[in-house]
Amino acid sequence: MSTQAIESLSEDTVRRIADERDEPEWLLKTRLDALAALETAELPDVIQTPGRRWTDLEALDFEALVDPLNQADETERTAGDDEVVVLPFTEALAEYGDVIEANFGSVLDPEHNYLTALSVALFTTGTFVYVPEGVDVEDVTVRAEMNSRSLFSQTLVVAEESSSVTILESIETGDSEVADDRYFSNLVEVVAGENANVQFGSLQNLDTDSYTYSLKRAVTDTYATVDWIESNFGSKLTRSDIETELDGDGSESQIVGTFFGTDDQHFDINARVWHQAEQTTADLVTRGVLDDVARSVYEGVQDVGEDAWNTSSYQRENTLMLSDDAEADASPKLIIHNHDTEASHSATVGQVDAEDLFYLESRSIDSRTARNMLVEGFFVPVLEEIAVDEFRDDVEDLVVERLQ
Repeated sequence: MSTQAIESLSEDTVRRIADERDEPEWLLKTRLDALAALETAELPDVIQTPGRRWTDLEALDFEALVDPLNQADETERTAGDDEVVVLPFTEALAEYGDVIEANFGSVLDPEHNYLTALSVALFTTGTFVYVPEGVDVEDVTVRAEMNSRSLFSQTLVVAEESSSVTILESIETGDSEVADDRYFSNLVEVVAGENANVQFGSLQNLDTDSYTYSLKRAVTDTYATVDWIESNFGSKLTRSDIETELDGDGSESQIVGTFFGTDDQHFDINARVWHQAEQTTADLVTRGVLDDVARSVYEGVQDVGEDAWNTSSYQRENTLMLSDDAEADASPKLIIHNHDTEASHSATVGQVDAEDLFYLESRSIDSRTARNMLVEGFFVPVLEEIAVDEFRDDVEDLVVERLQ
């Protein structure tokens, strides 16, 4: 997919961002390399059929959306354990510069595509989470408000051997005088050491004047576990990619996704797992609801490598339609290069069950309440996969809010 030049973006812009944040030379070089990559980088791949591209990223006017020198956010970070480090990048670089330099870009290539390169070149906010060996912490939270036309965020999580951490992040639109369309970019890298356990939950609820791109990627060492929870309720157009590379024997990953679209919202949801080692396990579970003329596109990929003996990999995606005018497409994929594999994949699209609706109405429940009860019940199998009570409650509340 072709890209467009942003005339207002220059090397001076990137240097100014780095200078204002007093960043080390290696990070400035990373930014400048990412900037240079914009000349040839392509937009993220999207599913397409002859004559139709399911998500049109080329239509985004980056010249109007990107305002790199006026980024503003209000971010609150909390950690329930003094042994875990949770800091904005500007503060973390001074004390943990060596750890950041060793891991930044090791999981997610800044030049992976046009949107990742743009984000790395321009990011001004983000969080560094460092969990030392053997530390167990459950309540790391990052709550952000976007207060500008564009905002680029970068998060790096480094979990050392036998550590455990649960991270919950959320983003919503704050108080701002910006009346035009907005653009939010969120890149997340997770490095999970041997026997480490990382749970990362993300809740996006920006206003419908926003366009959102997020790419979250993890690499696992031996016996490590990385579980993702990705919930998207806001934004006019959302492109969300969750990826795990299972590089260590016995490592595991679960990707749980939810979305709820109304009006003309568009969700492009992608979940990918690469099995590169022996005895690895993956479980991809996504459920979404669409109303009005909302649209969803889903792609799930389970890639089993030649050396991934004794692999277990499962995938299921279900979309519930509340309107005849809504649209949903799903493309689950199995790519298997090792015969010692147990794997399955499925995707369904359907409407509220007429018999279930009739049963509830026959018990004197009005049709709207009955429909809402069935929608809430539709999300239950996914909500049961969310082990974090606070995150599950937030998702349930947003589902009820949408139904009202």
